[in-house]
Amino acid sequence: MDPIRDVLLDAPLVRDRGGDSLQRQLLNRIRDAILDGRFPPGCRLPGSRGLAVDLGISRNSVTAVYEQLGAEGYIELNRRGTKVAALGRSRAPTTPGRAAPLRLALPQLSERGTRVVSRFADAAETLAFKPGVPALARFPLSAWKSCFDRAFKTAGVSALGYGNPAGEAALRDAILRHLAVARGVRCEAGQVVITEGAQEALNLCVRLVTNPGDTAWVEDPGYRGAQTAFQCGDLRVEPVRVDSAGLVVPADAWTAAPPRLIYTTPSHQYPTGGVLPVARRLALIRQAQACGAWIIEDDYDSEFRHTGELIGAMQGLVPQAPVMYVGTFSKTLFPALRLGFVVLPQALTAVAAPLLKETLRGGHRHEQLALAEFIDSGQFSRHLGRMRRLYRRRQELLRAALAQHLDVPHTVLGGDSGMHLTVRLPPEYPDQAIAEAARAYDMAPAPLSRFALRAQPEDNGLVLGYGNTSESQYPALVQRLARLARAQRLKG
Repeated sequence: MDPIRDVLLDAPLVRDRGGDSLQRQLLNRIRDAILDGRFPPGCRLPGSRGLAVDLGISRNSVTAVYEQLGAEGYIELNRRGTKVAALGRSRAPTTPGRAAPLRLALPQLSERGTRVVSRFADAAETLAFKPGVPALARFPLSAWKSCFDRAFKTAGVSALGYGNPAGEAALRDAILRHLAVARGVRCEAGQVVITEGAQEALNLCVRLVTNPGDTAWVEDPGYRGAQTAFQCGDLRVEPVRVDSAGLVVPADAWTAAPPRLIYTTPSHQYPTGGVLPVARRLALIRQAQACGAWIIEDDYDSEFRHTGELIGAMQGLVPQAPVMYVGTFSKTLFPALRLGFVVLPQALTAVAAPLLKETLRGGHRHEQLALAEFIDSGQFSRHLGRMRRLYRRRQELLRAALAQHLDVPHTVLGGDSGMHLTVRLPPEYPDQAIAEAARAYDMAPAPLSRFALRAQPEDNGLVLGYGNTSESQYPALVQRLARLARAQRLKG
């Protein structure tokens, strides 16, 4: 029997309403046989009329399959018949009826890709003590839906197309007004660029002002997203230690490893919670200007100040400061919104315009317009006020639970701002082992040592997010952490 017909008639085509059509089944059967080498180059396929009779399908179906295979380059169609085209196959030839296993070389990441290491295990946002998650159940969904519905009704289908690469003008104006009042930021609307969260803002800053091989300073311990953005930009990442108040730059660092880019969280250092004094801020700006460096000011959690007034932004301290101010609505509203922004220095805005135009596309337009109304209507400020009160209470209750129930040596860091407390532990209580053990009890504290590039003995502890964890659970959760810490304690 003809081996080509053997393959084609090996099994009947299945008439199944829920499965592939007869035509699709035949197409896949011939395509696979060609790729597997069972139909070698130059072999002739049966005529459409005879194959249709043998398979019990219409000739039009066979003709359509042959035409599709011809369009894709698998076969050559002419008046003398239909034959298999010569292919550079990715599958090795095999014996009839048996497909050879596909062998692929292991993919090789780029050098920059291999430098990025995932330091935190995946954890659901519902797990207790996971840092960086706001109180999702307290978000005013009805007010947000009203803003979104009005945005869609007003903008309609026109906002389904590409927008301004820098973002919707209404949102940029709303952010400008809010930052001027709440954060003391000096800027014009043209300096505000809307991004897909803070991470894209960091990536954008890297693209704008650095070249591969440039040196970038990051806080140590510090935000992993900044380290990732710099590593993906082929920058030489230099960790700079922090103390209880934030970034501490050694005097000789400016000559030993002069930076092109400096990342800092001056209003609420993440994860230790310090506030960088104004004298250090001014000194950092002056020294950056002197060596031609740029500063990324990540205003992490600055809206949730628990004592006194909000800390003013470093960006507004000095006119024309070389500061790129980054913010996000992931913590103030909800993470899935994926809207952040960067305020560029005025001198950088004009020269950056061509790059912004070519690399950004202006998406999430209805969401941006809804957010603009949410801010301008006062809903944003009212929501921030409610969340400040909630997080202040949760911070106080968590601190009390730690004092009462965490019966191992520890020191609590931070607490004046944000949605987390950092608990420093002695080295004999390994934070990574404790955090891993906590997963079995639906807790996701982050080990402090994972935030450090060059971990020191004092970088051992737990970062406890309280934003999305009910205060009624704190005593039981802290008691469990205490038991886990004792169980994981290293024997001397």
